[in-house]
Amino acid sequence: MSILIHTHDGGRFALEPKPGDTLARTIFLSRLWHGVPLCSGLGKCGLCRVRFVKDAPEPGRDELKKLGRDKLAQGWRLSCLHPSEPCEIELPEPVRSQRAVRSLGEGAGDFALAVDLGTTSIHWTALVDGKAVATGRELNPQMGMGSEVMSRLAAAATAEGRFVLRALVADRISELAETASRNLGGNCIGLAVSGNPAMTYILLGMKPDGLASAPYELTYFGGDERRLGPGLPPAYIPPLLAPFVGADLSAGLTAIEFGNAPMYPFLLADLGTNGEFILALSPEKRLCASVPMGPALEGVGLSFGRTAGPGAITGFTLTPKGLDIHYFDSSNAERTGMTGTGYLALAAILRAHGVLDETGRFAEGATPLAARLAKSVSTEEEEPIFAVNADVRFPASDVEEILKVKAAFNLAVSALLKAAGIGPGGLAEIHLAGALGEHVSPADLETLGFLPPGCAARTVKAGNTSLRGTELFLTNPAARTFAESLPHGLTRVDLTGDAEFGNQFIQRMRFSYVD
Repeated sequence: MSILIHTHDGGRFALEPKPGDTLARTIFLSRLWHGVPLCSGLGKCGLCRVRFVKDAPEPGRDELKKLGRDKLAQGWRLSCLHPSEPCEIELPEPVRSQRAVRSLGEGAGDFALAVDLGTTSIHWTALVDGKAVATGRELNPQMGMGSEVMSRLAAAATAEGRFVLRALVADRISELAETASRNLGGNCIGLAVSGNPAMTYILLGMKPDGLASAPYELTYFGGDERRLGPGLPPAYIPPLLAPFVGADLSAGLTAIEFGNAPMYPFLLADLGTNGEFILALSPEKRLCASVPMGPALEGVGLSFGRTAGPGAITGFTLTPKGLDIHYFDSSNAERTGMTGTGYLALAAILRAHGVLDETGRFAEGATPLAARLAKSVSTEEEEPIFAVNADVRFPASDVEEILKVKAAFNLAVSALLKAAGIGPGGLAEIHLAGALGEHVSPADLETLGFLPPGCAARTVKAGNTSLRGTELFLTNPAARTFAESLPHGLTRVDLTGDAEFGNQFIQRMRFSYVD
């Protein structure tokens, strides 16, 4: 018995069921959902929906909330919530994340490739004679095997899982190099890849046992070159600084400190699926910490979350007439989702006007304008929601996900400051890194309690420091020497090993900063 699949374009496929896997993962491994930003079992994104031609399984509560009674009656289900068993299903047209490529200047010939390998996305730059000529971003092709670090590590626990995960991303890096070679008329003569420790281990095909369970420890420390595949030069892997504080942060610090004169003490916060933080007290003394934040800030795993691309809502402005919605572009693409920055901007507006209270519950607000906003609050399938427009909602369950991310971020910041013996006022600068760090509003983060009061003015939207540092490793040998000195004088602050971690996290599940 097989899994019989009918695709939207008339294709027919037969897949072998894989006991122990979900139906969604089996479909993902067939490459039918390549480039689709799946939340991988969270039951939130709805992008793994399929229609059972017959004998549809009993739906769960999450499916009722996401799909509605009519769709369930028609046989639609979320395949991430059902086992990989024989069935006959129909797949709608996949909602794929956009690959963005941008030309940065003229150049041709041999090139170097800098890669920032994130849990959710990949960013890259091609350099000719040390100058960037093209850059791009796209979804990490491993997403269907787990949307955050620990689920990815669980998938890598078996030899088969490691093989599949490694092949997905190593093959993509090879494809990027081949495409650049055709476009630039040269060969790839340099390669550097920065990622968190989990992504690095998986890329190199290493068993991630030391990262999969406590006590977490590194068995590989980077700072060397490794072969990734035929046709590629050896890849420089920057130093890994601690379990879950990886080469992306050593590259980020290099971008900020190497050849520059930053103001100390400063905080580098990488807002990604795995939150990584470094408090630099001086050029010789630093503290680091990490905390799981999940993929919500990258637009994955939320009910209406989307990665940045045509049609996506990226922000809001409140005017006397109501909410003014900002879109990624002016295309006619279907406008049915919000990016992480869109979610944060909306939450900040609602919080500032009392339509969200400190605990994350919807409220009426205290001003006439707030009362107008509050009219968009109602209940759907027994869940409070804020209606953005006819298609997009901000449900209470998504508010809770934002609160979880806020609590994790707040906990890391307050723990580092406490360990250093300084208060928020002692910080000279806060550098927000990662793809989100280029677009998020520091004022929104302060309103929601991510940042301590008064810190927005000292916050720098640093953008993708990991990619900038990785470029330096390919253009300046001294940058590698600098990065390889970083582990000396670095102290790890272990958050998850603290017996009070749970209580401290719960205390910060509110839209206000907690010391």
